[in-house]
Amino acid sequence: MAEVTEGSLVDGRYRVLHRIGSGGMADVWVAEDAHLQRRVALKVLHNRFAQDREFVERFRREAEAAANLQHPHVVGVYDRGDVDGTYYIAMEYLEGRSLKELIDAGLTPSEAVALVRQILDAARFAHRHGVVHRDLKPQNVIVDSEGKAKVTDFGIARAGVSEITQTGSVMGTAHYLSPEQAQGLEVTAASDLYSIGVILYEALTGRVPFEADSAVAVALKQVSQSPQRPSTINPEVSPALDAVVMRALEKDPARRFRDADAFIAALDAAEREPGAPAAGDTAAYAAAPIEGAVPPPPVTVPPAEEEPRRRRVWMWIAIAVLIGLLAGGIYAIFFADAGKTTVPNVINQPLGVANNILGREGFDVATSYARSDSAPRNTVTEQNPVPGDVSQDCAFLNFFCSKPTVELTVSSGPGRTKIPDVSGLSQTDAEKKLHKAGISGIGVSTQHSDAVSSGDVIGTDPPAGSVVSRTSRVTLLVSSGVKLVSVPPLVGRSRASAVATLRAKGLVPSVTTTSSGTVPKDQVISQSPSAGSEVDPGSTVSLSVSAGPKKVTVPNVVNKDRATAVSTLRGKGFSVTVETQDSSDPTVDGIVLSESPAAGSTLDQGSTVTITVGHFTSSQPPTTTTPRR
Repeated sequence: MAEVTEGSLVDGRYRVLHRIGSGGMADVWVAEDAHLQRRVALKVLHNRFAQDREFVERFRREAEAAANLQHPHVVGVYDRGDVDGTYYIAMEYLEGRSLKELIDAGLTPSEAVALVRQILDAARFAHRHGVVHRDLKPQNVIVDSEGKAKVTDFGIARAGVSEITQTGSVMGTAHYLSPEQAQGLEVTAASDLYSIGVILYEALTGRVPFEADSAVAVALKQVSQSPQRPSTINPEVSPALDAVVMRALEKDPARRFRDADAFIAALDAAEREPGAPAAGDTAAYAAAPIEGAVPPPPVTVPPAEEEPRRRRVWMWIAIAVLIGLLAGGIYAIFFADAGKTTVPNVINQPLGVANNILGREGFDVATSYARSDSAPRNTVTEQNPVPGDVSQDCAFLNFFCSKPTVELTVSSGPGRTKIPDVSGLSQTDAEKKLHKAGISGIGVSTQHSDAVSSGDVIGTDPPAGSVVSRTSRVTLLVSSGVKLVSVPPLVGRSRASAVATLRAKGLVPSVTTTSSGTVPKDQVISQSPSAGSEVDPGSTVSLSVSAGPKKVTVPNVVNKDRATAVSTLRGKGFSVTVETQDSSDPTVDGIVLSESPAAGSTLDQGSTVTITVGHFTSSQPPTTTTPRR
């Protein structure tokens, strides 16, 4: 018998890529279909079943029946066959997450109901075609990125009368088994509805109705105990939805919903009127007839055994017990350790490695997923039984023993969460809200904002509403206030250039003119605030612009003495040039005879005014002019 491993070519067509799951009956691999150039999920029957011809024949017939289930919410079965004693089913390969992973990440009641409706839609279709799934659980439901759910593993479902599972045996996962499955009784469509009820319970509360240390203990609770109402665990579950769940989990199949249609109708009614029915009133959702509905396959109730036969059975049981007691001493001495086996330690191993280790040792493996912030995705975090020596399930003095199924708890990663809207909050309040949403990796980046006050949050990166891993880093975008503008240097620039520069920066120029004898006209003398200052957009910048030199009227200093004339002109801001003119008239000595420009002229402040001052001489040689100041 060929062993399937990575890289194997199955039936000359399916190139095996990697294993994605393992169960009690089969391993599931991702494979490439060389004929149609597509990926498929390849389910390969375990070797111990492949050696049972009767089982293989039943497997073949039931896979053929499942291939006829073409429905939007059922994973399609493409092909089945065997090669070198390896029996397989090729199915549709789905990209998505299991419903179990979504439950671990957290669902709202409305999200839970929406997904369960799709599962019921698939079950209704299968039941109308005489197929009962018998192992419905969140791990067997794949949800794509658009929220569309598909039910897998119809390839091992029961078509018509039970074939694979014989009387008295149990197939399925203990937490989702109906009471009748747990007792080895006839399995019907109502059994699937019970399992869907368990799925709905878990989706609403985050946990299954019954927990225990072993699968047998869980099965006993399924038969004998009533579950806690979902609303006592999750207050968001309405009384009406409470009643729907409790109705689906009735121990007696006849007291559950008649069919998937009735279950869907009850969910619709609970959504319309969440406050009804009153607590305890599960009868309000009794199955109402639905016109045109195709009746489910008939429930076959095994005939009661006759009383004499029961007596014979009990007689043989009593004899067996006596034989066991008599052989007890022998057993204790010779066979005490024969019923022991050693369970390998696969904690912290990748799931594929753990499956290989346990499979080589002859252990069946059952997996369930749980959120973990520390363990990488698809890594084993717990195992039951724990590593070490454990007892096998044995009969007749340990001559016939079977190893227990090892239940692995596998990390589904840290889970995912939706980023809340924290815009407008202070940085401290925003960080608290993100922590409450399960996000621990928080960074901070500051940005300028015209609309958000400094210190408050503008938004997040990724943005609010994004669904991210709980370990993802989310950056808070915190406002540092309005972006300040740097005042440019403007002194020495022309008025027009300075004004245009300020307006381009979003600043408002305010111009005053000042006379200046040193700065050319229309040139900036000073500015306030000074160059390099940081100001708010729209701030005013004051400019002092030169109006050029001040205009001054030349005063009349003729006939004034030299000293007075010079003082008067300088007092008006003029420069003074003094020239002398000889005169024989002693009365004009030191007196201003003339000025140029003439009195009354308008000159720039700082201009030069020349005055001519008389100089007395006793003789009259030719007149000479000597400039004096």
